[in-house]
Amino acid sequence: MANRHLSRTVAMQSLYEWDFNGGKGDLAEITKRNIANFAPGIDDPKFINDLVNGVKEHQKEIDVIIEKTAPEWPIPQITVVDRNILRLGIFELQYAKEVPPKVAINEAVELGKTFGGESSGKFINGVLGTLYRQMTGEKPPQAKEEGAKPEAAAITLEEKK
Repeated sequence: MANRHLSRTVAMQSLYEWDFNGGKGDLAEITKRNIANFAPGIDDPKFINDLVNGVKEHQKEIDVIIEKTAPEWPIPQITVVDRNILRLGIFELQYAKEVPPKVAINEAVELGKTFGGESSGKFINGVLGTLYRQMTGEKPPQAKEEGAKPEAAAITLEEKK
């Protein structure tokens, strides 16, 4: 497993555990334990911590984006796994400018296919593709799996700040 993919996996697992427990517990400790258990000796633990802390810091704005991009899926109705994969993907698209959009989308889709349900990859691809199109006005970069695009409300760049 590539180093960055493993890092995203550990970040998703940490966010999942924290979210599953209602946001209770020390997310930094959860992440530290998951790094020790699932990625000992990883080259860049800072990347994992940056992802986890970034999602936590921007969670309210990210959740608003999810609700506007997938209005038929309120946050509580999205599975905990898919919700946290979307949060990671949106964080990377919106705030981690060093990550190319195609990479952010593809990585999130792969996490969905690995850890989510049967249609998670398509759902995640649809939400992130729609967001990318709204952010840039361009067709989204092709993810590895095409899926149904959710109907979306327009998101202005000012709303994401």
